[in-house]
Amino acid sequence: MPQIASVGRAAEPDSRAEHVLAALDDEQRAAASAVTGPVCILAGAGTGKTRTITHRIAYGVHSGVYVPEQVLAVTFTARAAGELRGRLAALDVGGVQARTFHAAAMRQLRYFAPRVLGGPMPALIENKLRVVATAAARNRLTTDRTSLRDLASEIEWAKTTLATPDDYPARARAAGREPPFDAAAVAAVYASYEQAKQRDGALDFEDLLLVTAYAIEEHPAVAREVRAQYRHFVVDEYQDVNPLQQRLLDAWLGGRAEVCVVGDPNQTIYSFTGADPDYLLGFADRYPDATVVKLERDYRSTPQVVGLANRLIGQAPKRKGLPGLRLLGQRPDAGEPTFVEHPDEPAEAAAVAARCKALIESGMPAAEIAVLFRINAQSQVYEAALADVGVPYVLKGGERFFERPEVREAVLLLRGAAAGGTEPGALVPTVRDVLASVGWAEHRPPAGGAARDRWQSLAALVDLAVDLVAENPSLDLAGFVDHLAERANAQHAPTVQGVTLASMHAAKGLEWDVVFVVGLVDGVVPIAQSLSRPDAVEEERRLLYVAITRAREQLSLSWSLGRNPGAKRARPRSRFLDGLAPGSGPTAPVARRPAKRPKVVLEGEAGELFERLRAWRSQTAQSASVPAYVVFTDATLQAIAETRPSTMRELSGLPGIGARKLDLYGADVLAAING
Repeated sequence: MPQIASVGRAAEPDSRAEHVLAALDDEQRAAASAVTGPVCILAGAGTGKTRTITHRIAYGVHSGVYVPEQVLAVTFTARAAGELRGRLAALDVGGVQARTFHAAAMRQLRYFAPRVLGGPMPALIENKLRVVATAAARNRLTTDRTSLRDLASEIEWAKTTLATPDDYPARARAAGREPPFDAAAVAAVYASYEQAKQRDGALDFEDLLLVTAYAIEEHPAVAREVRAQYRHFVVDEYQDVNPLQQRLLDAWLGGRAEVCVVGDPNQTIYSFTGADPDYLLGFADRYPDATVVKLERDYRSTPQVVGLANRLIGQAPKRKGLPGLRLLGQRPDAGEPTFVEHPDEPAEAAAVAARCKALIESGMPAAEIAVLFRINAQSQVYEAALADVGVPYVLKGGERFFERPEVREAVLLLRGAAAGGTEPGALVPTVRDVLASVGWAEHRPPAGGAARDRWQSLAALVDLAVDLVAENPSLDLAGFVDHLAERANAQHAPTVQGVTLASMHAAKGLEWDVVFVVGLVDGVVPIAQSLSRPDAVEEERRLLYVAITRAREQLSLSWSLGRNPGAKRARPRSRFLDGLAPGSGPTAPVARRPAKRPKVVLEGEAGELFERLRAWRSQTAQSASVPAYVVFTDATLQAIAETRPSTMRELSGLPGIGARKLDLYGADVLAAING
């Protein structure tokens, strides 16, 4: 049986080591001082996971147990790896390798390629779509971009679960996959894809891990060298490890047990990509002498948010394996999470946008507010609603910050300016002057979408310069450019001032002061395709748990009974809210039903104008390929018909008409009013 919260077997620590431990709570200290043998840290949301593992590594180094260069810490994102390196540097620890699985494999394979592949490192396919498209065409499949992405995802799933083209049909059926084509057709495309890569002498990202594992497994000299270099391993987010990553980890370990894994079974949300939580849940079975430490003190969220998260996950069936986690809120009490029902999606979005605007006007930074939804398609109505009330927003999961054209251009100009030197204390004015030449100005962002996005990117660079100077007044432009390069390598984007719109999956690992979790209806949360499989439904529950635990102070959960204005209000609230929303029980009906929106009835000239506006709206929506309500709701058209505004200024004062819609449709509306 595993030891629970056992103190480790480290050598006698020096004063620096003791100082490292002094900054931790009791459970974190138990985890950090367990520096040898197999260790499993079960870290709940907001419990200081990164702090614990960095202090554990620092304690191992300062106590003399670890040689820094012999420690490999593996993460799932470049940003997380960069954060680990930064925190270790602050703890006076250098030389530790903190990398993603792929970056670590790339580094090793590039070094060993001449020995194991007979030549230099093969070219890397960074985007599968072109090769997948060729493979699909060879198998006479008609595809579009969406089906190509789905095919690429199926191939990635197959490779991360170690399924060959021959294995794929049976493995896909067993896993409940819903491929874009018949499983046999997908297998044929998969086989053609592999043949094309071999013919071109190229590797994809999954091959990096597979070939590196093969090199260690089949070449004893390579194995000896790798295992002599790395003697201690830390694996973050271990609940998300897939069979391919576990195979590489096993190859690195070579039967040794000097491994510390960190994870949260309640945040297992990537099974659809091949992640297997059984590696975490079965860790103590694999290593019966493992030290297991639970981190449950939540320093992120208020006790009210923590309580709701506990009640949600407490409804899930118990899983075999490691002990469960129950968060303990450490922050002061605050308001209870709110549950809000709306008649339709535009009304829900409008209410959220109005609340965001009020929060920002009261002093809340826009970057500390997030709107989280289940699927990316839900973002459109929130983008429109926020734009209508003049609230800036950032769409998470879009183009990477440092790959945006305006950012690349700005960094290039800043690097050029740095070559000429800067006066001490002149960093911020210099950055402002340089960015002014590419469109930044010290005022609110433009109304247009693309122009607004460009301005926000440049403004984020200015804000970063201001923040860095506050920490280090002597920082010059050359140092700022070097800092940007480090952030770009780690994909650590600066904060862009806007309300974050993100899917629940994209929100993992992030946090905000205020979070709106929206669209909570059955068929969306849980998603419709999960309803036939109990394990998939439970993963959807964990996804909602992740969304809830992103909130530090304020949390709102909402749903709408109909999709469009005037539609039948028949959509059931998410089953996960049963027993959580006030006044609801396991089978209770929705507690609040709003009054029905009155049917629009106008007579005379107002009625004629209303119908004319509806006809114009229909044509405009059809041209833009959007639902009619995205242009204007019936309530807004009614207000226009009743007041008959004659100028842009009068039109802008009506409900539902913000700067963006005024810019897009104002002239057309005034023309419709004038016949």
